[in-house]
Amino acid sequence: MSVTRTQQALGVPVAPVRSKLAHPALLLTGIVLVALNMRACLAAVSPMVGEIQRTFGLSSTVSGLITTVPVLFQGLGAPLTPRLTRRFGAERVVLGAVLVLGAGVLLRVLPSVAALYLGCVVIGVAIAVLNVSMPGLVKREFPERAAAMTGVYSTTMLVGATLAAGSSVPLEHALGGGWRASLGAWSLLALVAAVAWLPQVLRARQERGALAGGPAGGLTGGVVQPAAKPIAGIWRIPLAWQISLFMGISSLMVYTLVAWMPTILADHGMSRDQSGLVFAFSNLVQVAGAFLVPLLAGRMTRQRGLAVLMAVLNGVGIAGLLIAPVSGAWVAAAVLGVAQGGSLGLGLAFIVLRTDSAAGAAQLGGMSQAVGYLIAAVGPVGAGALHQLTGGWTAVLVVLLVLAAVVAVAGWGAGRNRTL
Repeated sequence: MSVTRTQQALGVPVAPVRSKLAHPALLLTGIVLVALNMRACLAAVSPMVGEIQRTFGLSSTVSGLITTVPVLFQGLGAPLTPRLTRRFGAERVVLGAVLVLGAGVLLRVLPSVAALYLGCVVIGVAIAVLNVSMPGLVKREFPERAAAMTGVYSTTMLVGATLAAGSSVPLEHALGGGWRASLGAWSLLALVAAVAWLPQVLRARQERGALAGGPAGGLTGGVVQPAAKPIAGIWRIPLAWQISLFMGISSLMVYTLVAWMPTILADHGMSRDQSGLVFAFSNLVQVAGAFLVPLLAGRMTRQRGLAVLMAVLNGVGIAGLLIAPVSGAWVAAAVLGVAQGGSLGLGLAFIVLRTDSAAGAAQLGGMSQAVGYLIAAVGPVGAGALHQLTGGWTAVLVVLLVLAAVVAVAGWGAGRNRTL
C-alpha cells in the first residue's frame, strides 16, 4: 500500500491497495493454527506422565512438576510480552513464540531430566507470549468482532488440547518410538503454524515500509492512527485486578480438576476407565462453552450476569462432585464443562472488551495472565497437599466452592461497562 507524507501529516484516511497477504482467510488460518498449538503440547503430556516417571525414576511429586512448571512459567513470562510486541511488532513476536514453542517440545524429549524440565520452562514462556499477544491482535484486526473472534480462538485452543490428549497414546503406537516420539511429533504442528503465520509478518513489513518517513502510527482499516499509549498505572486499577482474579481463580479450578477429577471419581468407587471417560466428556463440553459464551458477551454492554452465571455453574458442578460423585458424575461433568470453557472464553473476552486499543489489550493480557497463571499453578499442588493432610477430597471440594463465590464477586466487577 502507498501512503504519502502529506496524507500522513494531515491525518487523511488512506485507501490501502490490498495485497494477497492481507486476505482475511490467511489471517484466520494463521490464528487458528497458532491457537491449536497453545494447549496441545500441554495436554499431550498428561497421558504420558506415568511412562516419563518410569523412564527417569521420578517420584510422584517431581513428575507432577512436568505439568506444573509450564503453567508457572506462563505466569512469569506474561508481563514481558507487551514490551516485546511494542519493540518488534505483534506479528514477529507471535512467529518467534511459535518457533520457540516447537523447540521447547523437542527439548522436552531429549534423554535428560534437565532437558525435560528446561523444555517445560521454554514451552511455558512461549505459551505465555502467545496468550498475551493474541488478544491484542484480535482487538486490532477485528475491532467490531473482537469478542466473537475471541470465541473462535479460545475454542480452537480447547479443540487442540482435546485432540492432543486423545491422540497421544495412539501416536505412540503408530510411531513406535515410545513417549518421546509421541510428544516430539507436536513440534510439527508448531512448524505448520509458523509457516501459516509467515504471511502476517510479511504483510506487517510491507505496511511498515509504506509508512516509512511518516509519523509514528498504525493502520486500522486503511486509516492512519496515532500509536496508542500504554495504560498508566494498570497494576493499581481495581477493574484490572477484578479481571485478573476472575481469570486466575477460574483457571485454578480448571487446573485442579484437570489434575484430580479422575482420581476423585475413582476414589469414590468409579472404575478408572469410566472416570477417564467422564473427564474426557467434560473436556469436550468445554469447547461449546468456550465458543458460545464470548459470542454472548460481545452482544452485551455489560457481562455481569454472564460472569456470575459461570461462577454459579462452577459451584453447581463442584457441589455435584461433593454430594453424588458417582451417580451424578456425568451431570457434574457437563455443568463443569460449560462453566470451565465459558469462563476461559469470557476471561479472554474481558481483555478485548475492557480496553480500547490493541496495545491496551496486550498490556491487560500481560497483567491478567501473569496473575492468573501464578494463581492457577497453586491449584493442583495445593489440592494434593490438602488431600494428603485430610485423607479425603471433601475439604478440597469445599475450598473450590468457596473460590467459586470469589469468582462471582470478581466477575461482577469485571463485567461492568467500562474500559481501562
